[in-house]
Amino acid sequence: MRTDTPATPRPPRRPTAPDGLLVVDKPAGWTSHDVVGRVRRLAGTRKVGHAGTLDPMATGVLVVGVGRATRLLTYVVGADKAYDATVRLGVGTTTDDAEGEATARPGAAGLTDAAIAAAVADLTGDIHQVPTAVSAIKVDGRRAYARVRAGEEVELAARPVTVRRFEVLAARAGDADGVPVLDLDVEVVVSSGTYVRALARDLGAALGTAGHLTALRRTRVGGHTLAAARTLEQLEAQADADGVLATLPLADAARATFPVRELSAAEAVDLGFGRWVAPTGAPGTVAAISPDGELVALLEDARRRGEDLARPVLVLAPAGG
Repeated sequence: MRTDTPATPRPPRRPTAPDGLLVVDKPAGWTSHDVVGRVRRLAGTRKVGHAGTLDPMATGVLVVGVGRATRLLTYVVGADKAYDATVRLGVGTTTDDAEGEATARPGAAGLTDAAIAAAVADLTGDIHQVPTAVSAIKVDGRRAYARVRAGEEVELAARPVTVRRFEVLAARAGDADGVPVLDLDVEVVVSSGTYVRALARDLGAALGTAGHLTALRRTRVGGHTLAAARTLEQLEAQADADGVLATLPLADAARATFPVRELSAAEAVDLGFGRWVAPTGAPGTVAAISPDGELVALLEDARRRGEDLARPVLVLAPAGG
């Protein structure tokens, strides 16, 4: 006689969510990949991706694309990002944040407001930054963090980044295992590719001590802010209540990310076929919206055969599609 335990039935697959973006308030302890996995289940599709990794320690805005919106993520990744953070001066760590092991404990006694302000000013604007060693940057085909965790020494080259804002909001003196430390609550706005952990590290070094992050919350990615963000619990509750996960439609997502070009009906048809149209007159990437409010394409001005035109760099509404 068979005594096999019956297999647990799989929960029914959820209806596929419409193409669009989600602004997720990522919880602490989750990787960005963890969030994508949860959204895949909620959205009823594997075609889900994210724009800009957040470390497990970090919380806040993670822009997630569903369906055709995943094609926008390459452009969203390049947007400026804003953060609230806490920098601890006096202690350095292997990861430049609170998840790493302490590597130096010089302490933060004697630091003055004037010295801190000068060091912050030197780290504001166009700078060259050496990324944190525990990063996703590839070194000879392997992620830097994987090499570090394998015990290898990793040296990354400095690269140009822009720190548009670096402001100290509050300072608190304290003690960490007998070491005097100074915690700074800061707001930063940075270009894509900037590591806030590295800013904490470099601020400590500039002040003759060490530094690392103890808290990081991303408050904005381009035009996508915490005000529009929803927790995973809120997303699940909405999907359960309405029967399908709601997303930010492609056109609305584009308006929050790019300048907009309102198209004529003829231009919408031309772009649907991949034809070039009259120039936008704007630098960078522009969203092309049809008269009926549909995102047709992303445009960039270029010169062709001696004429200024706008070329479609991404077509999202092919003609007849």
